[in-house]
Amino acid sequence: MNRDLQLQFTQLYELHQGWLSNFLRKRLNCSHKAADLMQDTYLKVLVSGKIPPTEYARQYLTCIAKGLVVDQYRRWRIEQAYLESISHLPEEYHSSPEKRLEVIETLIEIDALLHQVSEKARQAFLLRRLEGLSYSDIAVQLNVSISSVEKYIAKALQACAIAMMERHK
Repeated sequence: MNRDLQLQFTQLYELHQGWLSNFLRKRLNCSHKAADLMQDTYLKVLVSGKIPPTEYARQYLTCIAKGLVVDQYRRWRIEQAYLESISHLPEEYHSSPEKRLEVIETLIEIDALLHQVSEKARQAFLLRRLEGLSYSDIAVQLNVSISSVEKYIAKALQACAIAMMERHK
């Protein structure tokens, strides 16, 4: 990082860290989580190497922070749904905390992947894979043609295949 960029980043942090901390604390109701997300926000700025102009700094930081808050809530919802689903299993089927974390991380990756395709493609894919519905049943439920369902599922499968190839590089 060059000296000028380092100075700009330091100024950005010094000018806005108090405000950003309050902004995140209000949304998360937890000073520890707010501190973590504030750090993540500045880390994203640092990694991008793009320091916003002073007049847009708060808007820029707000945009990044809101995205991180959404990601945090999405992660929490996935984790809670998984823990709820395994709570109904007999004790002998419960996995270790490490395995549970691995499953949750995988579910979060899948969720992020499926949010890269359209809503209808995501719905069609989940209805087919999780509910086991036929293409014609999915078409009725989504109020689209069977041809559209085929295209939606193909898009979702393509996104999955690309993600798997990226992961194994």
